[in-house]
Amino acid sequence: MARLVIEGLTKRFGRITAVSGLSLEAESGTITVLLGPTGAGKTTTLRCVAGLERPDGGVIRIGEQVVNDLPPKDRDVAFVFQNFSLYPRYTVFENIASPLRIRNISKEEIERRVKEVAHFLHIDHLLSRRPIHISGGEMQRVAIARALVRNPRVFLLDEPLTNLDAKIREEMRTELKRLQSETGATFLYATPDQAEALSMGDRIVVIRQGHVVQVGTPQEIYHYPRNVFVADFVGSPGMNFVPAIFEGENRLNVGPGYFTFTLPEDAASICRKNLKNPEVIFGIRPEDITISQEKKESLYPAQVEVVEPLGVIQIVRLRLDGHVLRVRSEEGAQFEIGERVFFGFKKEKVRIFDRMTEERIF
Repeated sequence: MARLVIEGLTKRFGRITAVSGLSLEAESGTITVLLGPTGAGKTTTLRCVAGLERPDGGVIRIGEQVVNDLPPKDRDVAFVFQNFSLYPRYTVFENIASPLRIRNISKEEIERRVKEVAHFLHIDHLLSRRPIHISGGEMQRVAIARALVRNPRVFLLDEPLTNLDAKIREEMRTELKRLQSETGATFLYATPDQAEALSMGDRIVVIRQGHVVQVGTPQEIYHYPRNVFVADFVGSPGMNFVPAIFEGENRLNVGPGYFTFTLPEDAASICRKNLKNPEVIFGIRPEDITISQEKKESLYPAQVEVVEPLGVIQIVRLRLDGHVLRVRSEEGAQFEIGERVFFGFKKEKVRIFDRMTEERIF
């Protein structure tokens, strides 16, 4: 397996710039996730690495080798697509064996490697079947087996679980983590699904409109988002945002006029040092807010707008005049639409963003 380095990658299609100056490093033996909405440039980036698109600028290295001018067959990468791309007339065995046959590998070696990877992915019993006779999850396993059998330097996975139903998607997520861990493979994994990215990635590269927005571990991306876009995109639901004013030495007036509270000293100190304008955005994650039906000191009033049951939890939408706070609450708590309630939050979990740039201050 090999380290993948992309430096300043740019790709244009006519007047449209799909990827602009993108740089990332996928360390050998890790899962690096490209996370972004549809049209962010994820697939284009993977296609440039695979050699299916020629970059207009930048350098792509696999190991110590610059591969910009190498044809796809000489890059030693495997590409797993969103659609499974299996040959319908081939058996599962023949589909898995196809990349080996074009390399003139002996029949005995092909059989050994196909059976080995099929056993590893628990699809031994499917080898004689054709794709039409197996499920979506099984087809994705076959597509992964076809990539794995080559033992490539880098795996490129382009939204490989998108077309699967929720239960199979969860199973395949676990399967891919196991596969990567046991083989030590290098994965560059593209997805628009933030839950998938958080659960699978060793590192996450958040991209938007062809630009890298933030790079970090799942914990860094979730707890310390670089800006409002990342804070909103990562999380289910995303972070709550309300306009606010930084006042005096350490007070935050949220709304303004809904409620005012004292910031922890570390947050206040950073605001005093870095804020050029007192107008900011107050941010708080739904799970960091608590709701009470009793009025207590340090709690603030709101009205229940909607309750969304989600099994063991529920999302309660609280109305604050012109703004809404989404709260993750335990299933057992009962709230009525229109009910007056009181909420509080963990001050240490508050995030503050510059209102003009939307960059995180604290």
